[in-house]
Amino acid sequence: MLRNILSVGGLTLVSRVVGFLRDILIAAILGAGPVADAFFVALRLPNHFRSLFAEGAFNSAFVPVFAERLVRDGRDSARAFAQEVMAVLVSAQLVFLSVVMVAMPGFIMLFAPGFVDDPAKFDLAVLFTRITFPYLPLISVVALLGAMLNSIKRFTAAAAAPILLNLCLIGAVVGLTPFMPTAGHALSWGVLGAGVVELVYLAWDAKRAGMGIGLRWPRLTPGVKHFLRVLGPAALGAGLVQINLFVDTIIASFLPTGAVSYLYYADRLNQLPLGVIGIAVGTVLLPEMARQLKSGDNIAASDSQNRCMEISLLLTLPATAVFMTLATPIMVVLFERGAFHAVDAAASAATLVAYSFGLPAFVLLKSLIPGFHARQDTVTPVRIALVAVAMNVSLKIVLMAPLAQVGLALATSASAWVNVVLLSWALGRRGFLKIDQRLWHRAPRILFATLAMGGALAVGQYWAAPALADPHLFVRAVTLGALCTFGFGVFGGLILLTGAVSRHDLNRLRRRG
Repeated sequence: MLRNILSVGGLTLVSRVVGFLRDILIAAILGAGPVADAFFVALRLPNHFRSLFAEGAFNSAFVPVFAERLVRDGRDSARAFAQEVMAVLVSAQLVFLSVVMVAMPGFIMLFAPGFVDDPAKFDLAVLFTRITFPYLPLISVVALLGAMLNSIKRFTAAAAAPILLNLCLIGAVVGLTPFMPTAGHALSWGVLGAGVVELVYLAWDAKRAGMGIGLRWPRLTPGVKHFLRVLGPAALGAGLVQINLFVDTIIASFLPTGAVSYLYYADRLNQLPLGVIGIAVGTVLLPEMARQLKSGDNIAASDSQNRCMEISLLLTLPATAVFMTLATPIMVVLFERGAFHAVDAAASAATLVAYSFGLPAFVLLKSLIPGFHARQDTVTPVRIALVAVAMNVSLKIVLMAPLAQVGLALATSASAWVNVVLLSWALGRRGFLKIDQRLWHRAPRILFATLAMGGALAVGQYWAAPALADPHLFVRAVTLGALCTFGFGVFGGLILLTGAVSRHDLNRLRRRG
């Protein structure tokens, strides 16, 4: 399981690195102006619904049912079930797409109402979203194919697919911009092209694995009806999560120009450890626990969950320390050039600090929620998410005036911690979450090493301040890299000295490649 997590995380890391190259280009060309705000709304909206209709809710409902078919009836039955689900999914997506394309101005008024006061920005958002929205049905099929492959322990293709999205956007901003009215137009077409490329790649890999599926007329078979019953609460839960993000977009549209962009750039950095660690853990843990529970091995399922929580803390807490202490130099080195100015870097850095407060919670959620979904319980996480969403929206309204977009990020982080506490309590009360002795022993030591790392980074940043302010980008980048290396060296030494990680663990991992 750890090998699979590191495999998925490694490919996600490649995707995030390529994504940073993409964002550096976007920041230099678009900056944080009206075209950038319009494009980021156009990029966010199909991705919000992607989490609702595809990866988030869909995986939560599909993977346990697919794994059950796989264990009980074999591959052919599971593949037939996936084909039935895809027929219904594609049909529903095409109907939804048609409605949204026709009603797009009203759609933008609903999700970015602050743009109405700026007709030029509003018109760009409508146009860009009409170009990007067909990405949704394409990526929904990609999510289905990826869920199938993950369930048979083929994680590579699904984890590598986002790399193609980033490459397509880099190609669009570099190759298409000279032929388009703005770089925003080029990037919007790049999003659509990426959906086609990802679909072709996943379909090819599924066919190689003997799990190729084709289109058929949609029918509500007993298997599809059971899937939809499980999907309903999961979709509602994913919808509640997306409400958090929708509220960010809606409120940020009322803030001064640039707020949407600051949230985007800060969230992109925050998504690096979340994607590399959290999504990798969730991707591997859900089918792993589903198979173990269907086989009646509850002890193995509990151990899998404990190890994923341990891995999440070990890999996420040091990233949190880096973001908390080095947010400003990170933003300056990565993005401060071209149309992205010092004031933009400072505003994005403050937003990143607020997001990083909730980073461990965001990652731990990926280890906790599979404890419900693997048992086909999609209702309890929804009830808990309702509480978290209510708190999140209330805090955003309270904090938006004094803290602008920083308040929005802080509210999102606080609600994530509330979600973690309530999910842990619900799992523990049912006997589904039993923290073992190893996790009780290691978690405090990981936290101690993280605090020491943060202190060391703060002192190092103080002494390196002249180099971080050097006018030459190369000097700033090398200094930032040296600081991060120093911080991770402190963390690595302390986790070995305190026993948070044993040399035996490292030797076993090295022997297993």
